[in-house]
Amino acid sequence: MFRKGLLAATALTALLIVSNGAFAEDAANPVIATVDGVDITKADLDLAESNIDPQLSQLPPEQKRLAALSSLIDAKLIAVKAKGEKLDETPEFKERVAFIVDRELHNAYFKKHVVDAVTDADVQTRYDAEIKAMPKQEEVRARHILVKTEDEAKAVIKALGEGKDFAELAKEKSTDPNKSDGGDLGYFRKGQMVPEFETAAFAMQKGEVSKAPIKTQFGWHVIKVEDKRIAPPPPLEQVKDQIRQIIMRDKYLELIKTSKDAAKIEVKDPALAKGYEEANKPAN
Repeated sequence: MFRKGLLAATALTALLIVSNGAFAEDAANPVIATVDGVDITKADLDLAESNIDPQLSQLPPEQKRLAALSSLIDAKLIAVKAKGEKLDETPEFKERVAFIVDRELHNAYFKKHVVDAVTDADVQTRYDAEIKAMPKQEEVRARHILVKTEDEAKAVIKALGEGKDFAELAKEKSTDPNKSDGGDLGYFRKGQMVPEFETAAFAMQKGEVSKAPIKTQFGWHVIKVEDKRIAPPPPLEQVKDQIRQIIMRDKYLELIKTSKDAAKIEVKDPALAKGYEEANKPAN
């Protein structure tokens, strides 16, 4: 129904504007196929391909496009039969079309005023603000040697006191899988290690080796703190997509709020009205 009107308008425009530009637009959107005289254009096929069944989305490009064309032709064939039975004139169909039009208009407006409105400068500004507001978190970089008994751990501490290299001793004595790295655990923050280990490591100074073994559920540890620092923020490249999503969420919520504030909304059903009011109460 709407497609016929659009095609008629396009044909009229083509007749009225005879120019190279008009022919260029036709060339950019050629007819791919016809079904009983109804054109299927490249734009139609592109749209069908973008809405293809998720199960077919992993197909190679050529097969996916062919599947989209096949489904589009099938849809046109059945649509002709449906129109022949005047199914497009029923109230139920018209209500569904109106619903779909509203949804697609919502999506188009969202894309224009929310998705496309977020610039790289917006992302950078929000990133800078988030980084500035982040609480400072201390990180420790440590090595450890894990053994089964307290006596073994004490022997390790004694060997270190006699000048044995920590990394070499870890490779020789530790039972932890990271022994090949000299027991290096990298940087970690509070909450990332078991409590006993974490408490000991954060209480030590840079370059210090634990003076007594630390017992955890994994065994007995000897710890060396290699470095302490304030955790660096994640680089922009790593979080820019997440930040863009946050900005879009905020823009959309503000768009909905201003639209509701300017509109008169009445929910006639009492139960739904109460639920809608509760769901839309301003956050404290």
